[in-house]
Amino acid sequence: MLVFFILPIISAGLATMKSFTGEENAGEFFNKQIIWILMGFAIFFVFSFIDFRFLRRTDILMFIFLLTNFILLMLFVLGYVSHGAKSWFNFGYFSFQPVDMMKLVLVLILAKYFSRRHVEIRDIKHIFISGFYMLIPLVLVLLQPDFGSAVVVFFIWLGMVLVSGISKAHLFLVFTSGLIIFTSFWFFVFAPYQKARISNFINPLADIHGTGYNAFQSTIAVGSGEILGKGLGFGTQSRLKFLPQPQSDFVFAAYAEEWGLVGSFLIFLLYGFVIWRILFSATLGASNFEILFGMGLAIFFMSHILINIGMNLGLMPVAGIPLPFMSYGGSHLLAEFTGLGILMSMRKYARSVHRDDIKHEFLGV
Repeated sequence: MLVFFILPIISAGLATMKSFTGEENAGEFFNKQIIWILMGFAIFFVFSFIDFRFLRRTDILMFIFLLTNFILLMLFVLGYVSHGAKSWFNFGYFSFQPVDMMKLVLVLILAKYFSRRHVEIRDIKHIFISGFYMLIPLVLVLLQPDFGSAVVVFFIWLGMVLVSGISKAHLFLVFTSGLIIFTSFWFFVFAPYQKARISNFINPLADIHGTGYNAFQSTIAVGSGEILGKGLGFGTQSRLKFLPQPQSDFVFAAYAEEWGLVGSFLIFLLYGFVIWRILFSATLGASNFEILFGMGLAIFFMSHILINIGMNLGLMPVAGIPLPFMSYGGSHLLAEFTGLGILMSMRKYARSVHRDDIKHEFLGV
């Protein structure tokens, strides 16, 4: 059922991508996206048959966590700048953005941490210890600077803190600490151009002919779609190149212009079903670790969906956050299918665990 709900979303992204790009680059984006999708599905199905019980081991998870953070650190040496952020490794024919996998690793490490402390979870120290796991990649991502991914990293941590049962009163101390840290970075760490990016991130529509141009054109595209849309291939904002990055950051605006409110509602419905299936699979987890991982994965997807669609509608600041399964790019697709493959594996293993428990309880095996 999960694949059944994902396929129409992927198809909508491909159809939109094929319709708005010019003849000279239509094949480039479309064909590369097909390759990434096939690789993603291959990872999804292969990982669903792998027993991921080894991820319960703290030493293995810590190694993966430190390795991914080291890769993020290497971006400052070997990475290249794209759209003002040094977030990518360039391998010639394709590029790779490691922060997408880092988000998935963060879900795993937090699921492991909270799963072992569910009895004493209301102790305030667990907020700060888990926050430290979040703070390391957050700082590395902020210094790139990639503020959109930094927000997702923070939302993953915040969401998992909330579902783990930590006292809400203690969260006030967390936000106070975060404010102090951000203020310190503003005055002593961030360069002038990084401060300018933060200001533009907060209020992009203040300068619609400059930094707010992308958000302004996106809202025009979404609104011009009206109820039924202009039809596939008739989106003027994207086809006439007014809408920037219509294949990635603003693919929803390009889609909404062609399919209108009805098509947009269909996409919302499909995403809702995907989140529902993820949460349903999480409830079948064999232990707290599997359950928390599934919840964290749902938070991972919801953060991307809300931020991307929010910025397309002009309701949130513009951030370079892809829309799951629709936006062009391989890094986020591989991370998404990797997470879903691990989740399906955990669900499959949970069923065998429950069968063994039933045999032991009722048959004495």
